[in-house]
Amino acid sequence: MKRATLARGERTPLDERPDVLICGASFAGLALARELTGSGADVLIVDRYEIGERATSACAAPTPWLHAMGVQDSIRQEIPCMAFHTPHGSARFRLPWSWSSFEYRALCQQLFAQTDARFAIAKVEGRSGRTVVTDRGELTAPYIVDALGWRRVLATHYQPPEAPLSRGLEVHPHGASTDLDVWIDRSLVRYGYAWSVPADGEQRIGVGSYEPTHHVKEPTQDIAQRLDRDAVRYQGNWFPHKLRAATEDGVYFVGDSAGHCIPLSGEGIRPAFYFGIAAAREIRRALAGEQSPSSALATYHRFSARHRPAFTAALALQHAIPRLPPKTLTRLLSLTGRQRPCHALFGWYLTVADPKFANA
Repeated sequence: MKRATLARGERTPLDERPDVLICGASFAGLALARELTGSGADVLIVDRYEIGERATSACAAPTPWLHAMGVQDSIRQEIPCMAFHTPHGSARFRLPWSWSSFEYRALCQQLFAQTDARFAIAKVEGRSGRTVVTDRGELTAPYIVDALGWRRVLATHYQPPEAPLSRGLEVHPHGASTDLDVWIDRSLVRYGYAWSVPADGEQRIGVGSYEPTHHVKEPTQDIAQRLDRDAVRYQGNWFPHKLRAATEDGVYFVGDSAGHCIPLSGEGIRPAFYFGIAAAREIRRALAGEQSPSSALATYHRFSARHRPAFTAALALQHAIPRLPPKTLTRLLSLTGRQRPCHALFGWYLTVADPKFANA
C-alpha cells in the first residue's frame, strides 16, 4: 500500500486551539467525532497516519453495529455462523446475529464523512498538563481525548510484556470460506486461539495469545499452512485484556487506551464505537452548558466502570478456558452450540455493548 502520510520533514507547524481535540483517527476517535456532529464545537482529530491508512485489527464486527454506525457500505462479507474447533472435534454455531468483515479504509472514511470535524496529520508524543505534544507543535483544548490505542499515550504508558496485554498477528491470503472459524488448540497457542475470518476472496488468518511473552508468528504460519493458505501480508498488534480508568487528569480515554477490548474474544471494534459514543454524549452536554466539564468527566468515568463486572467475567473465562481439559472443552462447545444456549450466550455477549446504544 502506498503511504499517504507526509514524512516528518514535509510537515508544517501546527498551531490549533479547538474546542475538542481527539487524538487518534480509528474506531473510537471517529465514533466520538461522529457523535459530536452538529454540536457547534470545533473538533480537531489528529493522527500520525491518514484516515484509514493503517489497519491493525482483523476488521470484523457484529453486523448490527455496522448498520447502526452507517458504515454498511464497507462490508465485504456477512458471516452468520461461527465454528469452534479443538483437537477432539468441532461445533458450529448459528448466531442470533451475524458478524461482517469489512474494509478498514472504507469504514474509517465513511465514519469521517459523517462528522463535521477537521483532521490533521501529526504524531502525538505525549502530554504536559493541558498541552498535547506532537511532532508538529503543541496543541491544547478544553476537552482532550486519547483514542490512540493500547499505549495510552496521554497518560502512563503501557509497556509490554509487563502490561495486561494480549498479542495478535494475522496474514491475508487469497481464499474463501463461509464461517468465522476459531481454533482452541494448545499445539498452536498455549493460552489463546487462532482464527480465520472470510472477507470476500480474502481470508484473515491469525493467532492471538493472552500471554504477551509468547510469540505468535510461528503459530500464525502454522495455521495458515494447515488451511493450505500462503502466509502473506502480515498485520499485527497488541490489544488490552483489562479495563483501565476511562479518565485521568482531565483527559478522556476511549477504546484500547481505556482497555475497552472484551477479554477472551479480544473484540475491540464494537466497544470502541460504544464508549466513543458515550464519551461524546457527555462532552456534548458540557458544551451545551447542561453540565460542568468536571461532571462530564465523572459521568463518563462511572459509565465505563459500570461495565467492569462483564469485563471481569470475560477475563475469568479467558483464564479458565485454556486450562480446561481439551475433551471437556469439546463437550462444552457441543452443548453451547445448540440453539437455546447459543442464543442466550451470544445474545448476552452482544448486550455488553449493545448496538441499540448508537441510536439511543
